[in-house]
Amino acid sequence: MKLHTLKPAEGSVKTNKRIGRGQGSGKGGTSTRGHKGAQSRSGNSKKLGFEGGQMPLQRRIPKYGFNNPHRVEYKAINIDVIQQLLDKTNSDKVDIELLINNGLAGKNDKIKILGRGNLNSVVEVVAHAFSSSAVEIIEKAGGKAIKV
Repeated sequence: MKLHTLKPAEGSVKTNKRIGRGQGSGKGGTSTRGHKGAQSRSGNSKKLGFEGGQMPLQRRIPKYGFNNPHRVEYKAINIDVIQQLLDKTNSDKVDIELLINNGLAGKNDKIKILGRGNLNSVVEVVAHAFSSSAVEIIEKAGGKAIKV
């Protein structure tokens, strides 16, 4: 085997169609674009959703509903999840940083504590919002619910 004898594998390399290189090539003249019309000309691109003049789908379907631009979305975390976290970490304070570090919330999430489950230990819970039942459970256990 010598360097000058090396060739790519059979069928692995295709030659490009040489379009618009004269009539003799068989692909000159209209350059495989057909005759006239927008698609035969340079710079042609259809608008997103264009259906050839037919009424497009996004205009056929009626509008409904309302998107409130001021809506605040919370990441919900229940009391039973906090109890599991306390069993795992042996901490006396559950704050936002602890929840993020343990993968229960993202760093940009607003956190709301909900009241499913029981709390067995005295703990200080820091979050953006609390349900009334969650505050009741935390305070009944001897802890504090601190809103940020």
